[in-house]
Formats: sequence, C-alpha cells, structure tokens
Amino acid sequence: MGAMSVRTESSAAHRAGFACFVGRPNAGKSTLTNALVGTKVAITSNRPQTTRHTVRGIVHRPEAQLVLVDTPGLHKPRTLLGERLNDVVRTTWSEVDVIGFCLPADQKLGPGDRYIATELAGIKKTPKVAIVTKTDLVDSKALAAQLIAIDQLGKELGIEWAEIIPVSAVGDTQVALLADLLVPMLPESPPLYPEGDLTDEPEQVMVAELIREAALEGVRDELPHSIAVVVEEMLPREDRPADKPLLDIHANVYIERPSQKGIIIGPKGKRLKEVGSKSRKHIEALLGTPVFLDLHVKVAKDWQRDPKQLRKLGF
Repeated sequence: MGAMSVRTESSAAHRAGFACFVGRPNAGKSTLTNALVGTKVAITSNRPQTTRHTVRGIVHRPEAQLVLVDTPGLHKPRTLLGERLNDVVRTTWSEVDVIGFCLPADQKLGPGDRYIATELAGIKKTPKVAIVTKTDLVDSKALAAQLIAIDQLGKELGIEWAEIIPVSAVGDTQVALLADLLVPMLPESPPLYPEGDLTDEPEQVMVAELIREAALEGVRDELPHSIAVVVEEMLPREDRPADKPLLDIHANVYIERPSQKGIIIGPKGKRLKEVGSKSRKHIEALLGTPVFLDLHVKVAKDWQRDPKQLRKLGF
C-alpha cells in the first residue's frame, strides 16, 4: 500500500459482495437480515430450521451493495436432512466475503455456539464479525460480560474477530452501523443486482415458505418440522381483464405420517382454511396481485430421512 490519496466520496470505488449470518437456531439471523434489508425477506420463526433455503436479502447503498446469504442454522446433524444442510452451510461459508456470527445477548455462550465457532475457526481466509443480537433484552452489565466472553472464545479457538458489534434489530439499534462495518470488507465491484431487487429467491420458494409458516403456526409443538411445502404451479388465470388479474397457485403441504393429517386440516377442515387465508394475504402482499390458493395435504412417508423424497421436495 503506497501513500493514500484523499478522495471524495463520489469517486470512491463501489463495493459489492456477499455476507452470511451464522449462529445457532433463534440467534436472530433472519430478523437481522430483515432489519438490514428493510423488508421481510427471510422467513422468521420461533423454531429452528425454518429457513431451509438460501434466502438472500440485498442491502442497496449508493457506494455499495451487500448481498446477504442466509444459510440454514448449523446444528449437529441428526438426520440426512441435517447433514445435507451442514454441507450447504460449509460451502456457503467458504464462498462469501464476510461471515457474521450471531450470538444472542440474553443467553450465555453454550455448546451450540462453541460448535459453530469451532467450525468457523477452520475457515481461515474469510473475515469474521461477531454480532451480539437482541441487546434490547439485557442491561449494559450483562452486555459487557457477553462481549468479554465472545472475545475470550475467539482467543481460545484462534479466531480473530474483525469486529465485535452489539445490535438490536427490534430496536433498530446499530443496524446501519453494522452495514457500515461490513461494507469495507467487500471487494471492489459494480452492483451485482439491479437496484430494485430485495431478494433473488425464486417467487415459488418464497410462496412455499409463507404457506409453510402459516401451516406451522399453532401446531409447532405437535409437528416441529415435519412439514414441507411444494408449490406445484403458479399460473395467471386466463380470460381475466387486464385490470383484474388473478394468480392461481397450486401447492401441496407434505407431512410424514397419516396421523398428522388431521392436525393440519383441523376439525371440518377449519385449520387448513385458516392456513389458506392467512398465507394468501401474505402471498398477495409479496406478489402484489390477487391470488387463488389451492392447498392439498399429502403424506410423504418419513420424508426427512428419505433421499428420494428430499430430492423431490427440493433439498
């Protein structure tokens, strides 16, 4: 590096690149993604493993573009699905420009955090930022203790944190600052996505996620994640006047066992109707067009453990 010349903001090189947030389930990754992007992109849920796809949120700035790759939570694999998710996670980590490790302020560092940190220590080249999330839930003393613990964890495992930054996505505290810190770690590059894009996730996958989220609501205890949703087709209804379009969406909700069918459908089909009308509102908001939603519940025996079913369901 030679002598730095003083440049005005406008002539500074544009930066663009990829960041991913990692952390154990419920560490606040999706909420943070949404806060940074400014709209609901990743699907948040109070249960682990609901972000099954790499959902990207895009933060547009005049001088930079930060593309957030939302990897599924890394966790100790218990099923084939878990192992496959973990492979996806490691591949993603080695391909991004910066990794944000999310650690909730209100929970002491636990084995889950250590498991991820140990994996992170093995990825040498990528800069790592420790992000202390949910700071609105603790006082300054608890926060200070957490910051020290994270610093120690890094020293112990040989991770050099590029930054340790406390944020609260809910209170919108330091979220913009986090973006300011991540941007300089990106390579110089023109924008990778057009200005209006917030996510490049195919619409069908996002629609499936919205249906899945509605289907899980209220039955999470009985069916934690034995629900998969596949959107079979999305077609504009023919013979509609231009000012009154209608989009037909046909989707299947897959469960693992016949006994779960009643839980999803509910007495006299009441629950499934609610799932339909709830998710339809979200889908219409997402796509900006009226939707006719046709939902069917199907049994895919033990799909979480069956490679053929997993492939069919898009994993």
